[in-house]
Amino acid sequence: MPGNTFGKNFRLTTFGESHGSAIGGIIDGCPAGLSLDMEAIQYQLDRRKPGQSKITTQRKEQDKVEFLSGIFEGKTLGTPIGFIIPNQDAKSKDYSHIKDIYRPSHADYTYQQKYGLRDYRGGGRSSARETACRVVAGAIARQLLKEVSFQAFVSQVGSEKLDKHYSELDLYQTDSSIVRCPDEESAARFVKAIEEVRKQGDTLGGVVSGLIRNVPAGLGEPVFDKLHADLAKAMLSINAVKGFEFGSGFAGAAMKGSEHNDAFKSGGGTLTNHSGGVQGGISNGEDIYFRVAFKPVATLMRDQDTVNEKGEKAVAKGKGRHDPCVVPRAVPIVEAMAALVLADHYLAGKINKLED
Repeated sequence: MPGNTFGKNFRLTTFGESHGSAIGGIIDGCPAGLSLDMEAIQYQLDRRKPGQSKITTQRKEQDKVEFLSGIFEGKTLGTPIGFIIPNQDAKSKDYSHIKDIYRPSHADYTYQQKYGLRDYRGGGRSSARETACRVVAGAIARQLLKEVSFQAFVSQVGSEKLDKHYSELDLYQTDSSIVRCPDEESAARFVKAIEEVRKQGDTLGGVVSGLIRNVPAGLGEPVFDKLHADLAKAMLSINAVKGFEFGSGFAGAAMKGSEHNDAFKSGGGTLTNHSGGVQGGISNGEDIYFRVAFKPVATLMRDQDTVNEKGEKAVAKGKGRHDPCVVPRAVPIVEAMAALVLADHYLAGKINKLED
């Protein structure tokens, strides 16, 4: 089955290419009777859209979502919710120079091998532009889970790190910085690193940390559909993601069991949370926290040696409009994918109707 659909109970199918007339999606499984805040949906899209600051791509897209079905008088009908987001500032001619060559670390070669042809304009279907559709669906999922809080922030850019626990941060200050880091000193270092590498025609990777609060205990399945496994799949499906860890993550491998075990407290909860809010694949009611690692952007504003479709030596010219570091714009995408996973598990086994 083609991999354009995510979720089982709350399902999102996306369509469209970076330089087509529009991108869009179909959300199926959303319960009837959910009152939607359209401004909240657009707000999330605005957080992801290009051209929002000096450290992002200068492509100018309004990213105004247009709903086509599944909503009547501001409420969901329980039927498929169709929507589109028009592409308004595509400059396809900027990509004519890579029509017959494979850009290093892009999906050009693999798409050619899989399909026998490819849309080279802005990466076509492999472009991160597709993630705008996920943000729309995630914004609706958040409104379904009104009591659950989804917050993500940039905790690393290149080798520069934020060395503070999330409990020491005011995460509501995340968007006060163009780099989406809630710590002022770290944010300044991150912005400086991105500006410096951009001047060099190069790029950086980074890490987005995520936090889900007020999660009810009991979400998730015990074997193959573990809650953290679905979160991993969701995050690893985002463009440029190379790693995912939750709870103690890889650091837990260096701990002893006596150090890692989360002892229960009388009255509820645990003394520590190395489990990251999930045990046995099922949420335990504690905070779910995780980290998502993004590689450096593959498109450089400098020439790169490569080959063409015939296997001959070629040069990939550094042209076009691209982010020097994707993590600031990835924050709302990470939150959206987390919301989709939680909504999917929340609806598992429930009737397709909201209770009063």
